Amino acid sequence: MTRRELLVGTLGAASLPAKTKIDRLRISAISDEIGKTPQASIDFAKQYDLQFLELRNVPGGKEYSFIPEDQAKLAAADFARNGIRISFMNSSLLKFGWPGTEPVRRRPETDEARAKRLLTESARFERRMDDLRTAIRNCHILGVDLLRVFTGSRVAEPEKLYPRIVDVLGEMAVVAGKENIRLLIENEGSCNIGTSAELTALLKLIPSKWIGINWDSLNGLALHENPFPDGYQALPKERIYNVQIKGKTLLDYPEKLDWKGIFETLQKDGYQGKLGLETHIFGERQIAASHSSMQEILRIVQEL
Repeated sequence: MTRRELLVGTLGAASLPAKTKIDRLRISAISDEIGKTPQASIDFAKQYDLQFLELRNVPGGKEYSFIPEDQAKLAAADFARNGIRISFMNSSLLKFGWPGTEPVRRRPETDEARAKRLLTESARFERRMDDLRTAIRNCHILGVDLLRVFTGSRVAEPEKLYPRIVDVLGEMAVVAGKENIRLLIENEGSCNIGTSAELTALLKLIPSKWIGINWDSLNGLALHENPFPDGYQALPKERIYNVQIKGKTLLDYPEKLDWKGIFETLQKDGYQGKLGLETHIFGERQIAASHSSMQEILRIVQEL
């Protein structure tokens, strides 16, 4: 490399807008996969000098989205006391079979089990707006304005459900928008929107600024999507508000991805949100895998 090339490269790096530069301050992690208790999750964050955590379930308990108000306030006080802010609220909103649909089943189901499932799913669908309002309340308490939603358990021909998904999410977006909460659809292989391409197609039908993307790069793999660059390039970049990183895409697994390349592309495209570790390596190795994954994330960040 010549002196001129080195200088140009240095100037290019220096000119990168501060908000698009991915550094430790923009790294987060889902709390229930990095610790067995809330305090253990906080300790994990402190060990790596993280300022943010994503929330899903209280480790060993219920979803933060739906816990009682007094418990949410206690959790918020605990995080604040430890200098931890919340970057994203992972809820299970709409992650079930919707009434009138027949999700693709991977395993046989008895008549009794099916009847019980349909009853439960019908009740969840009926209370979806109440659950949304509870989740919004807890988002406010915990100081986060990004809330995950899904698109119903996957049926054989998901695209036929797009108009209904648009109606359901549109109604929820009106409520969320009045509360300044953005609903982020996650591409999830078990749901009707499983790939980045499907998510892009759906978002063209939902122009609301209160609906965005939680991009999980690995989730489209089960539906034979190449996560990067193909899946990523299909997405409307301006609507990506959170990115999740599976441990298997960082460590020595067949699913490993070029995260340095992804980080560099996100920076170039002006991404300003957070990036959260979702270890997703279960069993006795989960906590150790969380540490290994976070160490790899931070190693990559240092090279940017």
